[in-house]
Amino acid sequence: MAEAVPVRCPACQRENGYISPVFPCACGSPVTPPLDPAAAPLPLTHRTWQDSWVTVRCGACGRESEWPHPEVGCGSCGTVVLVPVLPPEPPASAVEEEPGAGAGAESGAPGAGSGVRRDGGPSGPVPAGAASRSPGPAGAAGGRGRGPASRPPFRPVTIRTARDAVATAALYLRWLGFRDVRQPDGVPIPSAAVDLRAPGVVAQVDPTTAPAGLRAVECVWLNGLTASATSVYFALAGYTEEARSRADDLGIPLFVMDLTGMPQPLNDPADALVGRGA
Repeated sequence: MAEAVPVRCPACQRENGYISPVFPCACGSPVTPPLDPAAAPLPLTHRTWQDSWVTVRCGACGRESEWPHPEVGCGSCGTVVLVPVLPPEPPASAVEEEPGAGAGAESGAPGAGSGVRRDGGPSGPVPAGAASRSPGPAGAAGGRGRGPASRPPFRPVTIRTARDAVATAALYLRWLGFRDVRQPDGVPIPSAAVDLRAPGVVAQVDPTTAPAGLRAVECVWLNGLTASATSVYFALAGYTEEARSRADDLGIPLFVMDLTGMPQPLNDPADALVGRGA
């Protein structure tokens, strides 16, 4: 397993551990977005779906694919931080065929990965924050490495749509041990949060690009209180400070999801829920 890389939050200067996710290339080889240690992390201030992906070249077959842009949620202030990524380099074969050729060898690489989605500027924003409080294994085999010993690793599903976000939250609740998770029928409305319910839990999934606010957290708490169930909140864009503070007071587990499909606990109640399960 790769080691965690420290990523300093530009808002509060806290260092958060981050482990690069591992994606499966079409050829079967593992692909990891190459982080750029020389570039400064940037806070995510605006997110769009089309700019939430980064081009990564497979070192085995040279194929270029788009994968979710790395990001990490600060465990102290809640800021979602974009982790800088290097643009794709020319395939090794192209360099060997034309040694020292500048224009020919480089014209292909910048074309597909010239930094259009690179994290070096505002054109590379990514979605909701990944883990920060205690990084776990990354990628398809990832989990937080916590919880009952009998629990298998959580296998994330890449989030590309609002429906994917809801499906991911449902899968994660089942992984925690909640059974018969009920998912609403139909396609989720991108501008609205979605309820998930199961015996013992009431969850709210917010697939929007705006941080969840105080009222949303209080509403899911009231729904859980009415149902005598645990209230849980999942958000792609994180939470406002007021929402985080209120959730801590009420004991509501907050999770933030990134586009790799790995929900990450953002407060102590969430850590406790992951540790004990359903």
